[in-house]
Amino acid sequence: MTMDLLQLIALVLDSTIRLSIPLICAAMAGLWSEKAGVVDIGLEGKMLIAAFASAVAAFVTGSAWVGLSAGILASLVLALVHGFAAITWRGNQIVSGVAINMLAAGLAVILGNAWYGQGGRTPSLEGAARFGDITLPFAGWMRENLQGLGLIYHEVVSGHAAPAYLAFFCVLVTALVLKRTRFGLRIRAVGENPAAVDTAGISVTRLRYGAVAISGVLCGIGGTYLAVAQSAGFLPHMTAGRGFIALAAVIFANWRPWPALGACLLFGLLEAIAIRLQGVTLPGIGLVPVEAIQALPFIITIVLLAGFIGKATPPRASGLPYVKER
Repeated sequence: MTMDLLQLIALVLDSTIRLSIPLICAAMAGLWSEKAGVVDIGLEGKMLIAAFASAVAAFVTGSAWVGLSAGILASLVLALVHGFAAITWRGNQIVSGVAINMLAAGLAVILGNAWYGQGGRTPSLEGAARFGDITLPFAGWMRENLQGLGLIYHEVVSGHAAPAYLAFFCVLVTALVLKRTRFGLRIRAVGENPAAVDTAGISVTRLRYGAVAISGVLCGIGGTYLAVAQSAGFLPHMTAGRGFIALAAVIFANWRPWPALGACLLFGLLEAIAIRLQGVTLPGIGLVPVEAIQALPFIITIVLLAGFIGKATPPRASGLPYVKER
């Protein structure tokens, strides 16, 4: 393998990681919520409001970490609103999620335009207001001394912002907690048979609120990454359907953490390849329209979900409000 080809592969994989981080955070968020029996269509809205709040807070304070805290808090508030509608009032979870998306999209643009007068955008973030890339130990040495492996380590593993590493850590924690802890067992049980959990003297409402709150925190990380790490500020509708792709990744993975991570990386890879194909002339086809390239990841997502995952089996109590028997 030539060095140029290896460099191209490393760059594509690096883009894959960067583009996958919001998907990974949103997918883990959806996994927590749906494992507890609460359908979460509002992943998109929670990430969007987190992106806006984090960009505003980072701009005002000059600290990316304050921005992360603000993004998590804003997303958590919307998550609890969804929980109040879906759990306490036993409302339609799909309608509640759609309302969250519409509220976040409108509120971010209105407030952004009122405060900054830039069509909903926030001012550009600079310096400590943005998350910089972190160079891991030995990255430079490995690139100089180990051509293949060193290049991959330097370009793909090293050189990402702190929320990116936090996202992968969240996948590990999600997998371990859901499978190997008492809390995880209870979350899975309340998504399958809430009546049995209630009979055991455990609060179904508290568990579902806990899962919805965790979902809000994870969406907050993903939205903050979009605005304060990947970009240099907030743009209207900058989530661009990532919340729905993340939900598709959860279904594609049959509600399992590690396969969901793989699905998010696959979608990130498709998007990275699509970006590389823009402006390229293909033999026999000519110059491919930019719109077709941008739609490619979404088309592949639909094809994969329609024909390659088999039967997806959600938690049995998913989307069903629990009514305590008297």
